[in-house]
Amino acid sequence: MTADEIAQRLEILRIEHRDLDCAIAALHQSSSPDQLQLARLKKRKLRLRDEIALLEDNLVPDIIA
Repeated sequence: MTADEIAQRLEILRIEHRDLDCAIAALHQSSSPDQLQLARLKKRKLRLRDEIALLEDNLVPDIIA
């Protein structure tokens, strides 16, 4: 992957991560939140965070000290 492709993928993942934040908040606001759905959304959000961190690491060149 080129740096541009990684940057584009990161932007898509960050948007999805924000969307999940909104979905989780909306479920919490409902009168009887679906705990299974909340757990799935939170798990997906964690996977996105891990993928974002991995891609960000790929953008930063390794520095040999």
